[in-house]
Amino acid sequence: MYPIQTIRNQFPILAQRVHNNPLVYFDNAATTQKPQCVIDAIVDSYTRTNANIHRGIHTLSQRSTDLYEQARARVQTFINAPHSREIIFTKGVTESLNLLAWSFGEKFIYEGDEIIVSAMEHHSNLVPWQMLCERKRATLRFIPFFKNGELDMETCKTLFNERTKLLSIAHVSNSLGTVNPLKEIIDMAHAHNVPVCVDGAQSIQHTAIDVQSLDCDFFAFSGHKIYAPTGIGVLWGKEQWLNELPPYQGGGGMIKTVSLAHTEYNELPFRFEAGTTNYVGAHALGVALEYVQSIGLAKIEQHENELLNCATQRLQEIDAVHIIGNARHKAGAISFIVDGAHPADVGMILDKKGIAIRTGTHCTEPVMQFYNISTTARISFGMYNTLDEVNFFADTLQKVVKMF
Repeated sequence: MYPIQTIRNQFPILAQRVHNNPLVYFDNAATTQKPQCVIDAIVDSYTRTNANIHRGIHTLSQRSTDLYEQARARVQTFINAPHSREIIFTKGVTESLNLLAWSFGEKFIYEGDEIIVSAMEHHSNLVPWQMLCERKRATLRFIPFFKNGELDMETCKTLFNERTKLLSIAHVSNSLGTVNPLKEIIDMAHAHNVPVCVDGAQSIQHTAIDVQSLDCDFFAFSGHKIYAPTGIGVLWGKEQWLNELPPYQGGGGMIKTVSLAHTEYNELPFRFEAGTTNYVGAHALGVALEYVQSIGLAKIEQHENELLNCATQRLQEIDAVHIIGNARHKAGAISFIVDGAHPADVGMILDKKGIAIRTGTHCTEPVMQFYNISTTARISFGMYNTLDEVNFFADTLQKVVKMF
């Protein structure tokens, strides 16, 4: 039995009312809410152990450093990375991908080289590669997708050549909910000796991740998508790759020795963690991952799939509602439009009933252009959402449709 009420009781924000209605939070793809244990971890860090890490011999600094490195070890276990030194803490996926684009680009990308991404990427896995290609006079190539939201894998096979240096792909589309065939893509790329970076922002909270089984070369995720605070994220990379990459930023912590004439860089992972990092956020991320593990990702995935299937069926029953993206394998999110209604108007009316959804381009403007639409409405699920909430949303949306 999935302990839904126990879970909901551990998220204090869910108890509130919005416009005198119970809060129904369906904006989890943008950010997830935080359980009490994560909130307590933040408060406890600032009230009992707060001190800068790796730089002090006093007790608070040592305690803070221990919590930070324990969090690194928890991330290693959570994604089954071979070594904790492969775990780099960042602000989130956006910084992780910018780090990789800069460092990998400086070392390995030259004029005429090619990088492959999909046409459904979030801007954070598109713009950094565009910037790199402009800087290095390289070419960005795209895996197209079909109207149902699935990648065109036959065309993908034709994109590789001797100039291809990297493929970067979202595990799950944030706007379409499509679960991309990662293993097939990774095996295909590796057959051409091309490393693969995975944007795991929309998968880390929904399904178990094993980077060794996937055999990807880099994997990035954000803490705030998996019930941890904002401003903390992870870039994992295979050690042999990370050792080849130059540091992304310079400053304290990422150095071994410094003179006016020369700097010797620190070992992994510290060479990529310049300055004072978000050590409190890292600790809270470790607590969030432990919390998720205590419930079990397999149970969470099954529960969320039930929500997704129920919501899909209910929306398909409303003639004026059209789901954007109907891939056979989806996770976490459903985007839709309503005949005769702007998504923003739909979102504002639902908000009056306490239902929080996302409207807009979802940072995937090329996806909107592909479907010849400007924006969509999107519902997205977390471990604490219920079938009752799904049905209340669908019933309310039916009333909204009648209004228009």
